[in-house]
Amino acid sequence: MTYGYSQSLVYANKKASVKSLGVALGRVCIRANVSVSSIAGKFGVTRMTIYNWFKGDTVPHSSYDKAINDYIIHTKATHQIK
Repeated sequence: MTYGYSQSLVYANKKASVKSLGVALGRVCIRANVSVSSIAGKFGVTRMTIYNWFKGDTVPHSSYDKAINDYIIHTKATHQIK
């Protein structure tokens, strides 16, 4: 199934600093074509929060750091993303 991200979101994610964990999460999820709804459900936040993380408009609270890092590692391995 294709979820498709808007060009404006992909562009905003590419422009944002990858130093932000939310932006890094976005880059992996966009490449792996993971739906925003599933990510929001996984972390117990709204879809708008995920969009803001992906664009670097806001950063995830530090309490999410381990879960996000684990998710990035798992998703990269599952989808063979470098």
